[in-house]
Amino acid sequence: MDFKGRSFLKLLDYSPEEIACLIDLAAEFKYKKKAGIPHKICEGKNIALLFEKTSTRTRCSFEVAAYDLGMGVTYLDPKASQMGKKESIADTARVLGRMYDGIEYRGYGQEIVEELAEFAGVPVWNGLTNEYHPTQILADFLTIKEKFGYLKGINFVYMGDARYNMGNSLMVGCAKMGLNFTACAPEKYFPDKALIEECQKIAAKTGATLRFCEDVNEATKNADVIYTDVWVSMGEPEEVWAERIKELSPYQVNKAVMDNASENAVFMHCLPAFHDLETEVGKEMGAKFGIGEMEVTDEVFESEKSIVFDEAENRMHTIKAVMAATLV
Repeated sequence: MDFKGRSFLKLLDYSPEEIACLIDLAAEFKYKKKAGIPHKICEGKNIALLFEKTSTRTRCSFEVAAYDLGMGVTYLDPKASQMGKKESIADTARVLGRMYDGIEYRGYGQEIVEELAEFAGVPVWNGLTNEYHPTQILADFLTIKEKFGYLKGINFVYMGDARYNMGNSLMVGCAKMGLNFTACAPEKYFPDKALIEECQKIAAKTGATLRFCEDVNEATKNADVIYTDVWVSMGEPEEVWAERIKELSPYQVNKAVMDNASENAVFMHCLPAFHDLETEVGKEMGAKFGIGEMEVTDEVFESEKSIVFDEAENRMHTIKAVMAATLV
């Protein structure tokens, strides 16, 4: 398939066949990385990483993947760019597009990465926006395929706040690739109705099912994958913590949830996770609300069913696939 010159902004832009191709390419790159087989197929190219929100996994994945492919990398942190301050998004895109072969953006509204792609003249890759996180879903699906050997027909349950980038992107990805998606949360935390309708149309063609359920036992029965994310996203005010903790605590992933799922069920999380008090934010929220764990218990996070670090590693391999496919 010919991906050269295309941006990677959201999974809605890609067909199931194209997504499958990128996952297979990522698996090939992973094999070569483990076997020590050089694959500097992008030698001589340079990319810019434009971060308005910091991240451990996304930055490291793009940088290591780029170096493995033979590329140079420039990292622009939230204070290193004038985009949106002294220079418009369109002007920034046209400047960077003259200097770099590809641009990654991680930050706020989807409209920003879409505008970058419109004006850059080179591939633009979405490292996370408020609405979508497509590179994470590629990593998630590679991990599921490694574990189960297939994607179509997997019973996938997302627990917690499904209104933003992870809930949206997982629902889209499941619809595209034929997984049975369940959002398990209070109704106010379900994805946007317009996006649900769009995904229902996709699911009708792929054989996927979409379900939205408030009952934990019903939602997680026979689940193959139990997935969650932090209850409060980056950039949200601290005031929302109390509301989220109160309303989402019944949807914590714990041993009872995993026991209710299928015998071979796995636990996944895009990280970072509040599963203990070993972080500054965890300690602060623990002291304020009297809790030691949030969206997942430490027992589940550290269990044999947890594949979160396989998932984290696969960010690098799938991002490598996206960059190579769109640049070469």
